Amino acid sequence: MNRFLLSLSFLSCLTFVFPQKITFEFDYAQFGYDSLSNYVEFYYSFNQLGLTYVDTDTLDYVQGLLQIQIDDSITSANIIDKHWIISNEIKDSAGLDRSLIGMVGFVIDKGSYIVNVTGSDVNNPLNKKTINENIYVIPFHNSTTSLSDVQLASNIVPNSDNTSSIFYKNTYEVTPLPASVGGEMQPVMFYYTELYNLKADPTNSEMRLDEMIINSRGQLISSKSKRINKSADTRVEVGIVKAYKLPTDTYTLMLNLIDSVANYGVSSSKRFFVYNPSVVPADTFQTTISPVLSTTFGAMSEEEIDDLFDKSKYIATAPETDRYKALSTEEAKREFIYTFWKARDENPSDDRNENYLNYVKRVNESDARFSALGKKGWKTDRGRVLIIYGEPTEIQRYPNTTDARPYEIWRYESLEGGVEFIFGDLTGFSDYQLLHSTKRGELRDDYWQRRIAIN
Repeated sequence: MNRFLLSLSFLSCLTFVFPQKITFEFDYAQFGYDSLSNYVEFYYSFNQLGLTYVDTDTLDYVQGLLQIQIDDSITSANIIDKHWIISNEIKDSAGLDRSLIGMVGFVIDKGSYIVNVTGSDVNNPLNKKTINENIYVIPFHNSTTSLSDVQLASNIVPNSDNTSSIFYKNTYEVTPLPASVGGEMQPVMFYYTELYNLKADPTNSEMRLDEMIINSRGQLISSKSKRINKSADTRVEVGIVKAYKLPTDTYTLMLNLIDSVANYGVSSSKRFFVYNPSVVPADTFQTTISPVLSTTFGAMSEEEIDDLFDKSKYIATAPETDRYKALSTEEAKREFIYTFWKARDENPSDDRNENYLNYVKRVNESDARFSALGKKGWKTDRGRVLIIYGEPTEIQRYPNTTDARPYEIWRYESLEGGVEFIFGDLTGFSDYQLLHSTKRGELRDDYWQRRIAIN
């Protein structure tokens, strides 16, 4: 009898309304933290109509459970395994159609990771949705200009005073849009991105930021550009996407940060969906753009492309050089240089081509360190070796003496078990020539000392 009365009492304080299937969305964006890691923000949303409505004598509420597990994809080591309960008191049933939106963030070291994110109903654990993502963390804070991920937002408040908000950063309050959907319910979408290391190349005071929107058929829907002043090393860029003007489709927002003087550029992109049944697609022919146009190569002139390939000749094969020489149009050269560097991208799933970025970085370093008598540093022997093999393990410098001209010995411990390059200043104008190397395929002269001897 007592057991029966207890059951009646329990039922009087809780009423469960079984919900429809859970509506859970998830997104993420990476931002610079330090030279070894990025700060990764994870955005989530629970539609309250997809959660069990709990009715008690004193409180009505819904509860979602967010679980994030991050594993190293190489070692399988678990990096993060956390969960959070997201509760919301229901005071008006009319507000049930609104979503619970939030964010959590972690500092994650450079590497490749598998992310499993699950959103579930606390009061009905079988009602859940799991999303899997592969995330590559490549630190933005390095010696080259870089562009963070693009974060889509439902609203951005500049110069916000709401510093206690979890969405506050760099004077902006950025409300995430985890579903990445615009249109009738979200007429205007916002985006937020961060630019880093703008002063990496001091030879140019400005860069250009291109914004392009491309539909699912590769057609360029809109584009615009702005000049970026490099007076500060880091800055924030925000913008809007007028989703109410776009017909229903999947789109890509592409941002390109271009330094045409240094033949350098970085890109960041974000896919989003627009639902606008009332907007009829325009019955016009639109140009389908090549993928190259959404990269740094798409903004280069023919002269800049020729210059880049000239600088790339150290790693080009003979057939590649012959094919490039046979090209006669700017479009063909642009496609060639895009394919040339795409084939050398070790991680093509990532927008950042690290091989290309590192190569251009070494070209610029060569110009800064080895230029002499009007000769660009990348055209010198020391510049060529630095560009191909990177920074040596050790450099020994020997000044001129009464018996010998100046020379340098570069050692690379990681190449072929250890190799040497010996350069001599035979002219006296700091244009050091390669005299001898133990690296296979390089100039070898075991009697190199005779060339620097002063008779």
